[in-house]
Amino acid sequence: MIAVRLQAEPFDCAAETTALTAGRADVGAVVSFVGLCRDEGGRLAALELEHYPGMAEAEIGRIAGEAAARWPILDLVVVHRFGKIPVGEPIVLVAATSSHRGAAFAATEFLMDFLKTRAPFWKREHGRDGRAGDWVAASDADDAAAARWRG
Repeated sequence: MIAVRLQAEPFDCAAETTALTAGRADVGAVVSFVGLCRDEGGRLAALELEHYPGMAEAEIGRIAGEAAARWPILDLVVVHRFGKIPVGEPIVLVAATSSHRGAAFAATEFLMDFLKTRAPFWKREHGRDGRAGDWVAASDADDAAAARWRG
């Protein structure tokens, strides 16, 4: 099963990962990544994320399908928030189950590299001073991490 959800409200990481294993005896590994809104050294109050509804889900679903084709994962869940997200709150969850840890780790990392560089989201920083900053692009380090999967 592949599930992709985009939502404004916070999500419960533990409940999401528990749901992946409920009643399952074939799962040997659950790997999850939770990305949080950080304060960037005390200067940020929030991060604003915009997306094109429908297009974003389809593109994330496409790359999740690619992960499922590359590695023997059993289930994959991506939950990504949009709107204005305060510092300290979760932005994204990627969770993968597999019979063995290697596939779950790889699929989760692959998806996060995609989400950081190519997913159709636009991010803007909101400072503690109340000002909205510029829209943020992927960093060179994010691009380099994603490049290793091409090939």
